[in-house]
Amino acid sequence: MIEATAQRILDVRSKYPNAMLADLYDELTMPQDLRDAHKKNDRAAAAAYGFENLLDDESKIVAELMKLYEQLTNLD
Repeated sequence: MIEATAQRILDVRSKYPNAMLADLYDELTMPQDLRDAHKKNDRAAAAAYGFENLLDDESKIVAELMKLYEQLTNLD
């Protein structure tokens, strides 16, 4: 699912070949279809990690990702 939603982001961005990334990702000027594609990607990534209930709180998602990272890198 993440692969498909990430591809959708690339597909939408290709609709704006003359736009700079700074313009595409400016909070005020980001095209709605690109914003929607990113939201779908966010939901797919959250589902993959079991974070669906945290989508409204980025700091909690980062904290949970750090916990996973610590588990993966704890070689003791």
